[in-house]
Formats: sequence, C-alpha cells, structure tokens
Amino acid sequence: MPQPVSTPNWVKNAIFYQIFPDRFAKGSTTIHPPHLKFKPWGSPPEEQGYQGGDLYGIVEKLDYLQSLGINALYLNPIFSSAANHRYHTFDYYTVDPLLGGNGALRLLLDEAHARSMKVVLDGVFNHASRGFWQFHHILENGGNSPYIDWFTVHDWPLRPYPEDDKPINYNAWWNLAALPKFNFNNPDVQDYFLDVARHWLAFGIDGWRLDVGNEIEDHTFWQRFREVVKSVNPEAYIVGEVWVEAQPWLQGDQWDATMNYIMAWSVMSFAGNRSLRPGYHRDLMNLSAIDASAYAKVLAHMLGLYDPEIVYAQLNMLDSHDTARALWVLQEDKTALRLAFLLYMTLPGAPCIYYGTEIGMTGGDDPGCRAAFPWEQPETWDQGLFAYYRQAIALRNTQPVLRTGDYELVYAEDMHLIFRRKDQQNEVLVYINAGTEAASFDMPEGHWQQIWPETLETGERVVVPEMTGVVLLKRT
Repeated sequence: MPQPVSTPNWVKNAIFYQIFPDRFAKGSTTIHPPHLKFKPWGSPPEEQGYQGGDLYGIVEKLDYLQSLGINALYLNPIFSSAANHRYHTFDYYTVDPLLGGNGALRLLLDEAHARSMKVVLDGVFNHASRGFWQFHHILENGGNSPYIDWFTVHDWPLRPYPEDDKPINYNAWWNLAALPKFNFNNPDVQDYFLDVARHWLAFGIDGWRLDVGNEIEDHTFWQRFREVVKSVNPEAYIVGEVWVEAQPWLQGDQWDATMNYIMAWSVMSFAGNRSLRPGYHRDLMNLSAIDASAYAKVLAHMLGLYDPEIVYAQLNMLDSHDTARALWVLQEDKTALRLAFLLYMTLPGAPCIYYGTEIGMTGGDDPGCRAAFPWEQPETWDQGLFAYYRQAIALRNTQPVLRTGDYELVYAEDMHLIFRRKDQQNEVLVYINAGTEAASFDMPEGHWQQIWPETLETGERVVVPEMTGVVLLKRT
C-alpha cells in the first residue's frame, strides 16, 4: 500500500517572509575590507551591482519581523557568487563573504531559532556559474579534466564568453553562457548535491527551496533527495519552484510543496479585477480580470490538485524576486492589495510576503522588483498598509482554523465570494466583496462573532463594504 503523505506541521502554521539578501538590510557590525565599494543604499535597482545587504542585517531586523507576525524566512541564494542575486553559484559550501560568511549564517540561525522562527535556503542545483570549480577545471583543462562529465560539452574549444558568430557550445540554463547546466546523469553530480543538502541541514537550516526544480527531470534523484533531507531533519521543508501544476513531484515521495503561482495570478485577477496593469503578463501567470464564480472554480481546481497535506503546505505568494511587485501589477491600488492579502490569510497554504510589500514597496519586473528596503526613510512607508498587514497576520496566527481547517465554498456570484473554514473546534465564514458597492447577506444560523474587521458590529445581516472582507467566527 502507498505510504500516507506527510508534510512538516510547522509549515502549515507558518507566515513566511522572502528576503533578497543584498537589498534587505546592511548589518551595523559587518566588517568588510576597508576599501570595498558598494552602490549607495537605495540606488535604482536597474543599476545592478551590490548595495551591501547581508545576513547580519537580517539578524538586526528579526525583532521587526517578529513584531509583524513572521515565523519563517525564505532567503534567496546566499552562497558565494559573482552576481548580486547569487543564482550563479561558485561554492555551495561557503556563504558569500559579502553576506558575512558562514559565521553570519550561524548567528542568523541561532537568533531566528531563539525566536521560534524557521529559515529556508534557496538551493540552486540545476546550474552553477563559470567560476564553479568543476566547470573552471574544464575551462583550464578541456577534455583532459576529470570533471568533464559534470557538464555537457558539445565541441571544443569551450566558449564561456561567446560571440555572435560563435554561440555557446555547452548546455546552460536558458542558453545563458554564465549558467552552465549540471549533467544529472552523472552519479557524482547527484551525490554532490545530496551532500550539500545534508551539510546545511546538519548546520541547522530548516529546509530548501529548489530553484527551477522541475528542470532536473530525474524523479529518482528527488526521491533520494527527500530521503537524505528527512533523515537529517524529518520536519525539514522541501518546496520546489514550478509555476504550473506539479503532480509528478507532489506524490509524497519527493517534495512537500511548490511555490503556488496559480494562487498568485488568480487572487490578483479576482481581488484586483479593476486594477490589473493592462497588457502585463509574466511567463505562465494568466492575469486577467475574473469574477467570483470563475475564481471559485480556480480555487476548487487548485485545492483539488494534491493531497490535503500538500495543499496546506503550499508556499502561497503574491509576488517574488521573479515577478513584478503585486502593487505595481495592481497599478498602485492598495485597496485591491489589501483584499488580496486578506484572501491569503484566510485560504489554505502558507502565506509568503515578499520583503517590503507590507510598507508599500512597488516596482516592475526584475530588476525593478529588487529595490533596497528603505529603513532610513520611514516617511516613505505606508503606515496604514503596514498596520493592515500586521492585523491580518494576527488574525491568521490567532485562529488555527484559518491555517488547517477544511475549505468549503458557500457562495460565488458576481464579485461576491463566501467560503467556510472548519475544523473539529471552530468554524469561520469569510465574506469577500470585490465589487464596487456594499453587499448585504443574511446572517447565518447560530451564534456568530465578527472577528474581522473588529470595527464593524454584527447586526441582523452581514454587511460587506466594497473591496473588503468580513470574517465571522461561530460561537460554541
């Protein structure tokens, strides 16, 4: 008989915060060689370069994150690299010195764990960089290198910096010369990354986010990967980057979950139905205005794709380092952003906030979505939005039924959506009005208390103003 599906319990109760390390915070105690030159903090992200954010900076902001209600961090790559995003890995066993090195990660893990916060790292295992040791060895030795089978080379001489009339001649991610793709048919490559995974889990990280994990098309490897990960820490989280349905990896024997881009585009298409930026499309995100009935169908399909254990462990994001920021997609409509975030707080799956969204950071596609967090410019923060985020997170954190309760659709017509979350102890009803006028509904039978927003009193009917939501808790 097949084994029951199991995912980490802490993930189902997590509020994640995604951090792009170079742009989140600069540590006040970080010691760099005195003549290193960084871009000024807050420089336009289009200039690329390094602005000097590091892991010590994250440590110094843990109190801020904890006050927001965050209990899990997802960090973009932190290993040695010659790119500010660090998806061009040089050394998988060394935290980038510009981020503070291995000692900074040690401190971050210790301080985060002391606050009962988890830390998940980005694992870029599909491809490396031209500076990765085994690839550099091939550059220097050609076919005489013992590492020749770590990559797939088509002819010689190798062209790591190709010209127009002499294109790249080895397998690389998206045919980008800077990102040579590993040959996972080589057992040594597989064993290398199994050891990398084991090493950092033993060091104390709480899981791996797998960059373009579906492009390593070897399910046996991923089964081995899971065995290694869970042998070190049975509660470690394995979340793959797949932008579409991912059933082959989510059968309980490989990954725990994926980044839920289906959730991202559908929530914005419903909550931001009047605000979507015309003509904006990002890869496989199908952004187009939809009503409650269409959104309910997407929800039903999405929630029915996988075992419930996996559904409740999905990493639900509105935006990320790979997309335009949600506020930009919604043409700066913060009312629509608030409504979308309330949906995230009341639907199954682990919500993930991209750094700065809670204070109103905006920006288009990469690199526009990777600006520095304006710590020294609090006057630029949207304090009302920040307060809303804190309150919505607190709603989820104080109501377990919103994290692990069953989902049931109650009503979906026009721009009005009602759904139920229920477990053995509690039941809530969530009313969402994405329309332009207030909506009124019969009060359900039984004794109910309105728990969101607290400023509205419960009467004989449930009144939901335009572009807002109401949450009722059944009294026992």
